[in-house]
Amino acid sequence: MAYFSEEELKKMGFKHLGKNVKISTKVSIYYPETIEIGDNSRIDDFCIISGKVKIGRNVHIAPFCLIAGGKEGVILEDFTTLAYSVRIFSRSDDYTGSTLTNVTFPEKYRNVIKKPVVVEKHSIIGTNSIIFPGVVVREGTAVGAMSLVRTSTQPWSIYAGIPAKKIKDRKRDLLELEKKYIEEEDL
Repeated sequence: MAYFSEEELKKMGFKHLGKNVKISTKVSIYYPETIEIGDNSRIDDFCIISGKVKIGRNVHIAPFCLIAGGKEGVILEDFTTLAYSVRIFSRSDDYTGSTLTNVTFPEKYRNVIKKPVVVEKHSIIGTNSIIFPGVVVREGTAVGAMSLVRTSTQPWSIYAGIPAKKIKDRKRDLLELEKKYIEEEDL
């Protein structure tokens, strides 16, 4: 995997770019002036990052992910992970048939749902999962592969399914590892 150099990343014009950021040369980035990326974060091959997006520190975005921030925004807080092919949308058309649907029509003919999305600290979203507009994935949430998250989650819980439902509570042991990591790395 080839990554952009630090110099190449600086030239892209991000709103904020932390230290030790790795972005694959095969990533598509739209509107970098609205995108913030924290220290030690990595975005792998074939991802699309667009619109207002804030990526915290130590965030990993695996290959083939889509983050569509639009004007509303998507926030990935510190220590979060998006597994392969996760899709996060801050906008969606109304599919009921009462309005036209797609970007080729002026908005007066469409009903576009526009709400920010937040993935809180220490959350992990499993492969091929989809997060809809307005969802807050609460701290420590784990979302199983191929889940559809339409409503906000409870903290430190495990969710799975279509639609995603709480399966059980999630352990918090990793919080001690976070403390150790921060102490040892002088962060």
